[in-house]
Amino acid sequence: MLWWMWLLVGLGCLAAEVLLPGGIFMLFFGAAALLLGGLTAIGIGGPAWFQWGLFSVLSVFSLLTLRSPILRWLHRGADASDAVDSLLGKTVLLAEDLAPGAEGKAELRGTSWTARNVGDVHLARGESCAIEQLDGLKLLVRRIPA
Repeated sequence: MLWWMWLLVGLGCLAAEVLLPGGIFMLFFGAAALLLGGLTAIGIGGPAWFQWGLFSVLSVFSLLTLRSPILRWLHRGADASDAVDSLLGKTVLLAEDLAPGAEGKAELRGTSWTARNVGDVHLARGESCAIEQLDGLKLLVRRIPA
């Protein structure tokens, strides 16, 4: 393959990485194509079958060895309090009355959530409750003890 074709493939992969949601996959294919384009431009790319083989090996090897460290580096400043599990014990404001075992809406951090009353007392609209457990995206709430 011609050197400029490898450069176009590499730039296309890098553009796809930027434009498409994913998790840093196309970066490695784009980098391998750009490297191969450079090697081919200086005359050491070899025949087409070798170029495709080298492209495959470089892409997969870099994906398997470099993706995890890059993701760790990108998320190094992520706050653990942003995790969903950190919601346990937080306070929600009920948007509707909840009988024991009933489900309804509650507000947490400005967002409406589905909440289930796991206590044995009726909860009134506007009452603050504590998140006791999570069931997927459903908050299991109980009245805050006085």
